[in-house]
Amino acid sequence: MYEITKDQVYSLLKKLSETVGPSGFEDSVRDVVIEELKPHADSLWVDSLGNVIAVKKGSRGSGRLMLAGHMDEIGLIVSHIDQRGFIRFQPIGGVSERTLLGQRVLIKTRDGRVIRGVIGSKPPHIMKPEELKQVPEIKDMYIDIGVSSKDEAEKMGVTVGTIAVFDRDLAIVGGSSDVVTGKALDDRVGVVATIEGFKAIDGNEVDVYAVATVQEEVGLKGARVAAYSITPDVAIALDVTIASDVAGVPEQEWITQLGKGPAIKVVDGRAATGLIAHPAVRDKLIEIARQYNIPHQVEVAPGGTTDASIIALNKEGVPAATVSIPSRYIHSPVEVIHLADLVNASKLTALFSSKITSEWALSISKRVIK
Repeated sequence: MYEITKDQVYSLLKKLSETVGPSGFEDSVRDVVIEELKPHADSLWVDSLGNVIAVKKGSRGSGRLMLAGHMDEIGLIVSHIDQRGFIRFQPIGGVSERTLLGQRVLIKTRDGRVIRGVIGSKPPHIMKPEELKQVPEIKDMYIDIGVSSKDEAEKMGVTVGTIAVFDRDLAIVGGSSDVVTGKALDDRVGVVATIEGFKAIDGNEVDVYAVATVQEEVGLKGARVAAYSITPDVAIALDVTIASDVAGVPEQEWITQLGKGPAIKVVDGRAATGLIAHPAVRDKLIEIARQYNIPHQVEVAPGGTTDASIIALNKEGVPAATVSIPSRYIHSPVEVIHLADLVNASKLTALFSSKITSEWALSISKRVIK
């Protein structure tokens, strides 16, 4: 079987993480994904919304498994440029104001140029005391690209509708070679697990569809149309989840812990309004993880959801579950993961895809009583 190593996942994650690709503008990420999947797929295409779909045919020719990791990241979009060249913006996806101020950003123009800028606001030295206690709203921030006029900004290619993301390299944290930090780990780690897991599939009975989805951060849109096209019998989403095992958080609120293995989700969303994982798929993931000694956690998430939520509602319904990679500081420029969790998520994906039978997949997608 194809070997999945920390060096491999780090190298691919660095390439993907440092690429600019907010929701709806995933083109550069898509190019990397196609390059990685093409040698390992029996067929591969890009659909009308921009999802990349790769297929590895099964030996039985029946049963369809869909693997989904989303390519998009949160970002910003230019909404106005004033006469002095300061750029106003709106969020793409779940951007929190508290993560923005003082950050460097990469602006990608329509012709492919990348321009650096910084996010600023009214200087604190001239603020009133009550203003200093508040997190500035997005309407009070701007991007400064060092120009003195709107005309200069536009000559550089910055116009209304231009997109931006955090400016961050993927880097190793402290003295550990296993813990890394960067932007867009939500969900480039899921894309890595999808790709590396797909490469390592061996002896699969079911047809496996690896899908790098678009626009997850703005409504699970890519997964919706891909699932409709594929009509899977079983589905697994690969995404990050909350690792809140940090200072000041009591143990009962940790959700998952860094370095303790990928998490197999039971429910997510507020009051379980996201995904309630199909019990047969959830239990099969746990069974395989135990059988092959893959460290893992079981997760009950109090908020957020994944592509699995919308895939589960496709047509007559799809038995779906999620394999999550624990991540600290999600939706910030300094998301943190443990590479061993990513390696093990990739291995679990490969083993699940390789070991489930067509009979099992078809039996849980529809149970005929009479």
